[in-house]
Amino acid sequence: MSATPQQPPAKPGTILKVLSYNVHSCIGTDRKLDCARIAEVIASIAPDIIGLQELDVGRRRTGGADQAHIVASLLRMEFHFHAALHVAEERYGDAVLTALPMRFVKGAMLPSSGEQRGALWTEVTAGDQTVQVFNTHLGLRRRDRLSQMTTLLGPGWLGNPDNADKPRILIGDLNSIGRSASYRLVTKHLKDVQLEAPRRPQPTFPSRYPVMRLDHIFVSEGIEVLDAEVISTSLTRRASDHLPLLATIRL
Repeated sequence: MSATPQQPPAKPGTILKVLSYNVHSCIGTDRKLDCARIAEVIASIAPDIIGLQELDVGRRRTGGADQAHIVASLLRMEFHFHAALHVAEERYGDAVLTALPMRFVKGAMLPSSGEQRGALWTEVTAGDQTVQVFNTHLGLRRRDRLSQMTTLLGPGWLGNPDNADKPRILIGDLNSIGRSASYRLVTKHLKDVQLEAPRRPQPTFPSRYPVMRLDHIFVSEGIEVLDAEVISTSLTRRASDHLPLLATIRL
């Protein structure tokens, strides 16, 4: 009678699901304004950490709603929001949401000659580990994107010396494809989850007929990418003009 082969021990480390999602001010491809639909998309994916771009807060065009607060409340999550655009009471920007313990580190503008862009830095605690989470939405102009990415990789952000040995995740709509200078720059420092995953990389924009990979998640060395998937369903194709990108990682 042969002995039962022993299973290899499970790898240590915390497993997290990370989502990047440009929500287009919660206005879908059907032109319907619906924050609850965005929350429904996210709930169906059940991520641990979420980076959202293009949220309206107090803007007339979307009824003055605080979209970051509404989506986070529906998901029963905490959030931090940073406004890249702030005119009177109207704000427009990005947020990080999670049900895990989180603290705000920094929110600031990035160099922009066109529409103003910004970035948000939070620290999330998962089990006995902390991870530095950065969320951004880069500009439409090539020169702006390169300048913005250079800033994000510098000592004030991802390149902060205190972060050298800490897990780091960069989430965002980079408006950049693989041939772009800003994309090539970030991949010198961080790993593209779609290239590390077993699946073939998938485009995220436009949601109905995606042809461009504009939305990205990058991770630092030491973080293992278990999977990455662009979520394309009838619901996600309607909810926003971008498709959500999900990465499963091990710290």
